[in-house]
Amino acid sequence: MPFSFTNSKGQAYILHSKTTTLKNGNNQTIYYFAKDARENALDAVPDGYQVAESKNGLPVLKRAS
Repeated sequence: MPFSFTNSKGQAYILHSKTTTLKNGNNQTIYYFAKDARENALDAVPDGYQVAESKNGLPVLKRAS
């Protein structure tokens, strides 16, 4: 079951990841939230990250301190 976050407005978002190749050839994993479940949905928040909510209600991943 994909990881879901419900914001203060009651809207549910599902966490996804995508690996992209940068211009220098290195790979980088990008994490993003979407309202619907897609192919790359994650089951849990990655280690070292936590979910926070921005001022306008959108969920974001932040590094855990």
